[in-house]
Amino acid sequence: MIKRTLQYSFSLLNIDYVHLSTKWNYQNVISPYYRIYYIDGGQGEISDAHSRVCLEPGYLYMIPSFTLCNLRCDNFLSQYFVQFFEESTTGISLFANSRVLIKIKATDLDILSFNRLLEVNPNRGINRSDNPKVYEKEIFYQEYQELNNRQNMEDYMETQGILMQYVSRFLSKCPSTFHEQQHIPSKIVDSLNYIMAHLSSELSVSLLAERVYQNVDYFSRQFQEYTGIRPINYINQKRIERAQHFLSTTNMSYSEISDFIGFNSLSYFSKTFAKITGMTPSQYKKQSQIVQ
Repeated sequence: MIKRTLQYSFSLLNIDYVHLSTKWNYQNVISPYYRIYYIDGGQGEISDAHSRVCLEPGYLYMIPSFTLCNLRCDNFLSQYFVQFFEESTTGISLFANSRVLIKIKATDLDILSFNRLLEVNPNRGINRSDNPKVYEKEIFYQEYQELNNRQNMEDYMETQGILMQYVSRFLSKCPSTFHEQQHIPSKIVDSLNYIMAHLSSELSVSLLAERVYQNVDYFSRQFQEYTGIRPINYINQKRIERAQHFLSTTNMSYSEISDFIGFNSLSYFSKTFAKITGMTPSQYKKQSQIVQ
């Protein structure tokens, strides 16, 4: 008999029920964990480079980890929310090929599950600020992980079960994201995630190799073997994707975008943008405005 083992587990970060106002207005948020919302009053909006989703009562919404998005409330919004990390024995995220906003109709069980999560995980809200730039710090992640470690086994297992239940609901919306994939070494996965979270910082192949204690040439070969692309090309590709988002959704200048996504000169940014997209930043911006 073939035994199937569970390859994914989840680590709770925050769970709470909150009332939000116009202060909930944050641009270019990218987090290393998942967010799931259930809206029970008011309206808000989540947007990314590809879509704009209205937050409305009666629905569940999920933002996979490392998904760039904007969060906005124009008046009033009340929501349950849960934030959690994903751990995979294969090193591949369930939504690695579908880092987009997902919306599904909520059920009575979803609402009961949120209340149960709150009951078995008291005082796990975000008490410092609702601004991601304030609460997204490694020291706070460690603090919440310690709470998970101290949790009794019954509550820990129940929390895992409820989070898996929620994630399975969104997998049914994107069935193509869940399939057998070749194992990618954890050091390559770690590097991919590090790149996505630090596009605005200085990035180099030598830095990435040093982080995972590998020789530069060996790291580069491994990276290309498992991703099909050289590390520096991958970095530039992701930076240009981020630039496309800013050009389509903000009034930032080309120079501001270039600096924000880690290019050391505007001319290099423009040259790389044209090489990858086939058009200049100004041509792309004009096209996106026509589409909108």
